[in-house]
Amino acid sequence: MGHSNQEQFGSKIGFIFAAAGSAIGLGAIWKFPYVAGTSGGGAFLLLFLFFMIVLGYPLLLAEFVIGRRAGTDAVSAYKMISPYTNSHWIGKLGFITCFIILSYYSVIGGWIILYIFHTLLGNLSSLSFEQYNTFFVNVISNPFATLFAQALFMLMTIVVVARGIQGGIEKVSRWMMPALFILFMFIVVRSLFLENAMEGVRFIFYPDFSKLSTDAILFALGQAFFSLSIGMSIMVTYSSYVSKQQSLPKSAFSVVSLNVLIALLAGLAIFPGVFTFGLEPTAGPTLIFSVLPAVFQNMFGGTMLFLLFLILFLFAAFSSALSLLEMIVSIRTKGDVQKRQRTSWIFGIIIFIVGVPSCLSFSTLSDTLLLNRTFFDLADYVTSNIFIPLGGLLIALFVAFRFPKEALQEELFTGSKAKKSFFNIWFFLVKYVIPLGIIIVFLDAVGLINL
Repeated sequence: MGHSNQEQFGSKIGFIFAAAGSAIGLGAIWKFPYVAGTSGGGAFLLLFLFFMIVLGYPLLLAEFVIGRRAGTDAVSAYKMISPYTNSHWIGKLGFITCFIILSYYSVIGGWIILYIFHTLLGNLSSLSFEQYNTFFVNVISNPFATLFAQALFMLMTIVVVARGIQGGIEKVSRWMMPALFILFMFIVVRSLFLENAMEGVRFIFYPDFSKLSTDAILFALGQAFFSLSIGMSIMVTYSSYVSKQQSLPKSAFSVVSLNVLIALLAGLAIFPGVFTFGLEPTAGPTLIFSVLPAVFQNMFGGTMLFLLFLILFLFAAFSSALSLLEMIVSIRTKGDVQKRQRTSWIFGIIIFIVGVPSCLSFSTLSDTLLLNRTFFDLADYVTSNIFIPLGGLLIALFVAFRFPKEALQEELFTGSKAKKSFFNIWFFLVKYVIPLGIIIVFLDAVGLINL
């Protein structure tokens, strides 16, 4: 199989950090803690952990196995493993999904850059609680500033991806991921010393089973998929750069563990402050951009802490953006290192242009609706609710029905000490449990079932 002219990760930890970085996106930091809190806290967490182990982990491992077996980009990988079928369309679907996601993800990346800039200028320090939300709305409704920041975020992404796997993505991830943890620990420790910190901790960890609605269960299910970057063949791409000596089951477990840890740390960093200062624990972008500055302003050294949090938030967005662009570039270059730089620039610029309507969805184009949604919301809805679940479903079915079973076993066991029973359980989950789980989430998302 491939690997001859294919670039590779230089180390095991480099791959794990890059994959974890891709997976630890904005959702883990801004969406997860809030939903956990409003959906029964500890009860929701237990459910989320269960879904991560039963659904998230096996699907992540499935992508790892496909990628390393083929040792090539996502479209060619499916073709190589199952040559006489149309399976390569799974890779093409991933390409389209990553393209659309990066076009609006870069908009949020731009917002974070603008906030870092405003924080450094001290523009946030004199505001009252009520003014933070207005400030946020003003920031994102300025078309020139947001487009400039979006372009800057894309530029950073292009520069790193153009430098390749070892010289670009691995280098940056090996530096950013530990920094992310250190910054988080610092903020968490500070938060836990606030006077009502325990209420915040209780909000997330206290299991209240009465609050577990079907919505919450479905969200836990969906979150287990989305929080691992699964379903877009990103992990097929990353694992194609992994050596045969590395244990795939262990690597997948490390990525899942890091991801759960970050989501919990985010909750511990955010909610003690929210409760100490009597704020509403809201979800979505407003939490980061209008609730958090208010929380940090009230602490000693608050501006500095908020700046650290924004940098950490930028790291999370940036490491995800790298994996989205890498997946696209790898398909276009087919492992040809000579073409990498040009392809990174061409596609990076096209994605930026496609993302302009999403960026302007909060200003000039706020009244332009398609299917009752702004460009930004439509891009988010289509990818999160349709393309990603569909990709995940197709990948599970591909492994169950199109991947020769001996080859599948051989690849899973290469470099690992996994037992035959491990393979059997994993294969059962991929073949039956995951497709069922995805179909349920999918039908609920498009409103065909109402549980």
